[in-house]
Amino acid sequence: MLAVKMNRLQFEYEIHSMVKAFYPEQTVKVIEEGTGQIASDDDVPEISIHMETSFVSVWVGGRKGEFIPERPEDRIAVKNELKRLLYRLLSEYTDRRLPWGTLTGIRPAKLAMGMLEEGRSDGDILDYMQNVYYCSGRKAQLALDIAKREREILREVDYEQGYSLYIGIPFCPTTCLYCSFPSFPIAAWRKRTGEYLAALEKEIDFVKKACKDRILDSVYIGGGTPTTLEAEELRRLLSAVRENLDFARVKEFTVEAGRADSITREKLRVMQEYGVSRISVNPQTMNQETLDFIGRRHTVEQVREAFHAAREEGFTNINMDLILGLPGEGEEQVAHTISRVEELAPDSLTVHSLAVKRASKMSRWIEENGLGLLNNTERTMEIAARGAERMGMKPYYLYRQKNMSGNFENVGYAAKGRYGLYNILIMEEKQDILALGAGTISKAVHPDGRIERCDSVKDVALYLEKIDEMIERKRRLLEEKMGVTERTGEDRFE
Repeated sequence: MLAVKMNRLQFEYEIHSMVKAFYPEQTVKVIEEGTGQIASDDDVPEISIHMETSFVSVWVGGRKGEFIPERPEDRIAVKNELKRLLYRLLSEYTDRRLPWGTLTGIRPAKLAMGMLEEGRSDGDILDYMQNVYYCSGRKAQLALDIAKREREILREVDYEQGYSLYIGIPFCPTTCLYCSFPSFPIAAWRKRTGEYLAALEKEIDFVKKACKDRILDSVYIGGGTPTTLEAEELRRLLSAVRENLDFARVKEFTVEAGRADSITREKLRVMQEYGVSRISVNPQTMNQETLDFIGRRHTVEQVREAFHAAREEGFTNINMDLILGLPGEGEEQVAHTISRVEELAPDSLTVHSLAVKRASKMSRWIEENGLGLLNNTERTMEIAARGAERMGMKPYYLYRQKNMSGNFENVGYAAKGRYGLYNILIMEEKQDILALGAGTISKAVHPDGRIERCDSVKDVALYLEKIDEMIERKRRLLEEKMGVTERTGEDRFE
């Protein structure tokens, strides 16, 4: 336990994230002085923060720092200065530097993108990220390179008139150790998948009417594992999408095939029939022992077979997902995975740093076994990056998550012309995204940059029961963006 004590609670999320990054093995609590008896363990520093309008003081293990806010009324400026001070003291105490410095947000490239759009030079952006956020030079350059690549890819996207569509299939063959996404074993839901598809069809019909005058740029069917659906169920879903929505200007149609044990020739042919242009075959690792441990119930050979089958069925844009930092995997295991992936030569590669989520089985496993077997490093990230480079790929999007192994990032690499457009759009938040299905989140991007969201319930049974309410939430989201306060019988969404 590591307790951070404050004279009054402010910026708890940012403080928690910063301390947790330095002490990932600890349960971190941010508490108000005098409200509880929580004490830190003996092997961690005492941390306390005192905030007043005229000064801010921070103590870390006997080391003290303070600053006088230049503009006390500017909460963002005060927050950022507090994070820098806390970072310096933690870094001095632990003798550690974090790759991304004080950045706790999930979209570093979005920061660089915003500065590019302001006309700032490369040098200005790199200096800002390193001096203001203490990012390493390598990570600042990565964010800038990706922002420039994203900017070029997005030039043809109409943000105002366009939108993208996400459809979630919350079923999997089994639940992986690390997974925290809304996911349910398909065996328990096999008899009700027809009900789920019927609910999706109602949502698709809503989108057809609500977006009849808008441009559909990309469609992404994810999960879960969409290919847990039987071939005819997949046909029913893809048919509903293609027959109800205008695909005339769709630039990308992705189905995350995912697990090798869910991919068949028949399903691949259905996807080809309905114009799916991009799929994923995701091993996460090419080490069989690790696959068995994390509950992926398929073999390395099945991954190879599924990939070759997809190529033989005509898919020319295949992504593979990997996770670095899985239990027991170090440089040798990552190098082996990359060499096996290179043999297959996918068109894009998404390299994830393991993020431990409280809702995952991994979180409970760590409570029992500790973090000793989870070891992602700069070297393992470099092994993956060099492998992608040898395959002719460039980094084109990145995002970060809480509790990431090694405090690193997730990076998407792709060959030219094989970038995942939807991935960029979801990260840069420049376009409306309508998300259908249980556990999904829709976003509306307003002209002033403000982003409004609405979610669908995660529980599948509750989603089926409340499907009309889920649709109504999306209706309100879009109407608010349009400034509609009262609907009439002639409303465009009816």
